[in-house]
Amino acid sequence: MGNASRTFNLDDLTGTVQRFDGDGPALVCFVKEDCETCNIAGPVLEALHQAYGDKVRILLPGQSGDKNEAFAQRHELTMPMLDDAGCKASFEWDIEIVPSVFWFDETGKVATSFEGFVREDWQALSDQIAAATDQPPAQIDWDSLPAWRPGCGSKHFDPEIYDKLRAEADGSALRARKVEIASGDDVAEFMFDQGFSDGLPLVPPTPERVTRMLAGTHRDPQEVIATVPPNMGEATVEKIAINAVMAGCKPEYLPVVIAAVQAVCTDEFNIHGVTATTMGAATVMIVNGPICDQIGMNSGLGALGAGNRANATIGRALRLVIRNVGGATTGGVERSTMGNPMKYTMCFAENEERSPWEPLHVERGFAREDSVVTVFAMTGGPVHLVDQTSRKPDQIAGSLGQGLEGVFLPKMHNLPIDALLVVCPEHINTLTVDGAYSKDRLRDRIQEVTSRPLSQMVQDDQSGAGIPVADAEKMGPEKLAQLAPKFASKDFIHIVVAGGEAGKFSSAFHGWATGEVGSISVSRKIELG
Repeated sequence: MGNASRTFNLDDLTGTVQRFDGDGPALVCFVKEDCETCNIAGPVLEALHQAYGDKVRILLPGQSGDKNEAFAQRHELTMPMLDDAGCKASFEWDIEIVPSVFWFDETGKVATSFEGFVREDWQALSDQIAAATDQPPAQIDWDSLPAWRPGCGSKHFDPEIYDKLRAEADGSALRARKVEIASGDDVAEFMFDQGFSDGLPLVPPTPERVTRMLAGTHRDPQEVIATVPPNMGEATVEKIAINAVMAGCKPEYLPVVIAAVQAVCTDEFNIHGVTATTMGAATVMIVNGPICDQIGMNSGLGALGAGNRANATIGRALRLVIRNVGGATTGGVERSTMGNPMKYTMCFAENEERSPWEPLHVERGFAREDSVVTVFAMTGGPVHLVDQTSRKPDQIAGSLGQGLEGVFLPKMHNLPIDALLVVCPEHINTLTVDGAYSKDRLRDRIQEVTSRPLSQMVQDDQSGAGIPVADAEKMGPEKLAQLAPKFASKDFIHIVVAGGEAGKFSSAFHGWATGEVGSISVSRKIELG
């Protein structure tokens, strides 16, 4: 490396910028606080500064961040201690070992450089500076110092630091740590062994694949999208892209995944609770707007099942971000008693063209032309609601309501629990005969047909769930005769349209705890371009 690169601008401990342009005479020594050999060199460096500091600029770039001050105090240093915590200067100077010493003569040429602590080298350096500055030799008890001590590896060789610096030097957008895999290793098995997988094979996130994935968004790869519980990892665009690659996404899916990560990592949605609950809650994603057609999402035949790459991999990418960035691994923070297949993926598009109603995102305040992702915390589903014989709107609406009585348990009513009802096209045909049913009327009908006397909610020999007997006795017959609908409010009933044209089979997802004690559904606009 030529002398032209021997420059830096680094803050000293007072916050003052110290600029070094490679001019001499100057002594520059890179150190780190936890290096034993650097601590041997510390008093020697201070002695050199005391002897020659009026004639020679002596600078100590330190690699230890907040611990640089401790190093300076330990050795009572009076020369500038500089902050190279990010190790950019160390990288640019090609430092391999600390302490690493450079003596620049009056012409700015590196006259002497060495690493570690060899007593003869340091003594010769002192004599060289004394001769160059016409000063008496520094008063150092050389015999008290070890003859030789090896230095320590420069901190910038830490993989995460080095990969970031290397990427910056190459002009690459990638900063995440690269994992080297031996040529004889099976890549798929390696990723299983490292715990990156949800139990299914992953696509290796090579730099080339991640770079192509990042082309799907205009956002800066290092922009922090969210802090992901439980480990509070920072989900940058790059890290989301890495998990999207592993999930099998295409680049055009990335904006949807980013919006979903933003949505679940809110206090309202509470992804930590959704992940950790023993009830087995999982995220259900519904996508609305023009992007659904643009990226080929499925809202029709088989929308809630397998076979569509966008649906499957977008949902899986979200789950991998929660696992690999947030640290929510099964058996760790993830404590679901029975598990839930929706924890692999559950994502689909609403069939807006087939729906007679406002689509979900418009109900939630967005413009129809917006592309939006909405996330729900669900513990069960999709559960088929089968009615192949009803021909009247009230009949179909009644059947859908009765199907929802199974949320939690049929005898548990007045629940502050979300339910997501996915109405199929053939049921839509019957519901909207003569324009009979709006979404709101359907919600009212569900509450009507599921209303039961509170007396049916009391614990009994058939089931210990429900109202405790002692509480029921205090309520009295009149109170127990009052009707209770399935849901505490019809606002807990969310309705979308999806599915194939043939078959009178709608579906329902059963919610988890709702509100501040659980999870509130969240929508986020998808940033395109």
